[in-house]
Amino acid sequence: MKKHALLIGLSVLMTVLVFACSSKEEIGESLITAKGYDRHVELHWPSIQGVDSYEIWASMDGKDFTKRASLSDTMYMDFVNDLGQNLQLQYKVKAVGASPEAEDLGIVQVSTRDFTEEELIDMVQYYTFRYFWEGAEPVSGLAPERIHIDGNYPQDDKSVVTTGGTGFGIFGIIAAIDRGWITREQGRLRFEKMTTFLENADRYHGVWPHWLYGETGKGKSFSNKDNGGDLVESAFLMQGLLAVREYYKSGSDADQKLANRIDQLWKDMEWDWYTQGGHDVLYWHWSPTHEWEMNFPLEGYNECLITYILAASSPTHTIPASAYHKGWARSGGINTDVEAYGYKLKLKHNGSEKMGGPLFWAHYSYLGLNPKGLTDQYADYWEENKNHTLINRAWCVENPEDYKGYGEDLWGLTASYTVTGYNAHRPGEDLGVISPTAALSSMPYTPKESIKVLKNLYYNYGEKVFGRYGFYDALSPEADFYPERYLAIDQGPIVAMIENHRTGLGWNLFMGAPEIQEGLKKLGFTSKP
Repeated sequence: MKKHALLIGLSVLMTVLVFACSSKEEIGESLITAKGYDRHVELHWPSIQGVDSYEIWASMDGKDFTKRASLSDTMYMDFVNDLGQNLQLQYKVKAVGASPEAEDLGIVQVSTRDFTEEELIDMVQYYTFRYFWEGAEPVSGLAPERIHIDGNYPQDDKSVVTTGGTGFGIFGIIAAIDRGWITREQGRLRFEKMTTFLENADRYHGVWPHWLYGETGKGKSFSNKDNGGDLVESAFLMQGLLAVREYYKSGSDADQKLANRIDQLWKDMEWDWYTQGGHDVLYWHWSPTHEWEMNFPLEGYNECLITYILAASSPTHTIPASAYHKGWARSGGINTDVEAYGYKLKLKHNGSEKMGGPLFWAHYSYLGLNPKGLTDQYADYWEENKNHTLINRAWCVENPEDYKGYGEDLWGLTASYTVTGYNAHRPGEDLGVISPTAALSSMPYTPKESIKVLKNLYYNYGEKVFGRYGFYDALSPEADFYPERYLAIDQGPIVAMIENHRTGLGWNLFMGAPEIQEGLKKLGFTSKP
């Protein structure tokens, strides 16, 4: 993570520091910049050659300074719950190991204050956006699969980028433009870099792999036979790219050029190829060495609905409506009639028929696809997603396993890190691990209930769960498990769905694409948001 911090250019750093809701006052000559939030202060300073570490000192009266931390990074988030609220603070940073004249980097004054609910949402959305902006892989501009603050990366995958997670993060970058955190031109330049990379990266019948190496564009195998095109992850990516196309298509010449390049990537995707020659179902994988050996048909219900929407909407390689009805909907077998905690589900969630699957099923397909007023012969998708979320929450509130911390202000089971690796947490398969993305990405469905979780995490867990890219991926008070790790596929939906809750930006862009409206009609959907 030192590498990521040091790669941030001065202009980007200044853009980052402009946001926040308190003022900064520098005292004398200082190399330190600081921003105060509600319960924490974020400090930055330049890297000094020959320095072994930096000491951060704070004072409430400008006279007596107390050491707060010692670290090798050039950014520090100081949670000040122990000092109180609505504070006036002075900070100084000392460079340890430098020459005497470089030892003291100066003093900076900063204040904290109580935030409104909207300001807290702003803060969380902004911090999470930074995963895809500051934390992006530098060559490709795409989202890294994971960022471990502790630096311990599995399988030497520090430079591996994720196609699906990038698609999710794209919605966050668009939201950042609209909110003034970056400029429209900065966003376009990043999207141009990403598009150039995707144009030259490995593709299989127009479809990208799940993982790519950011420096080269070569695919990285997700598993033994999964070394080719990943239709679902590419659908998540294209969902975001089409939103970019819609955002820029009526702008300047440079904007329109970007939109046209994305349009070509869209037209290159051979959705019909992934029916294995005309079968009435889409298949997840194709490999240049193993071909169709994975043989994983996309049958509902899970996170893959967007794949059928895009495949039916393709202007060049469309699939017949029968693939949706016979394949995804299992010739009507997708329907069920179950109830849990007083909430009904109409769709048979694969492997989780009684209480619904992990909550990412209510998120991934709906960052651009607006579930409000979206119905077909099988379901009302707003009601399905809302009830799915409320069942998941009710399970945590009931807490049948009696896990520590669970309740109305700490709920949400989905796929994330767990104590022993990674798991798709859900009711009935609950390991005592809460994933912040579950409740936060559900904000459109459960705004009041999700805000309770946000406040509890920030105010009561603080630095254990909140870092430079927002809330960490998972926590377990039961196991005293607070990993300082992020996953793109969990961070992306937080920014996108919070923005959809607030303004509907991602929904409006994606649903505004004319091909999507035609594809929905083709499959028998009615959309009345």
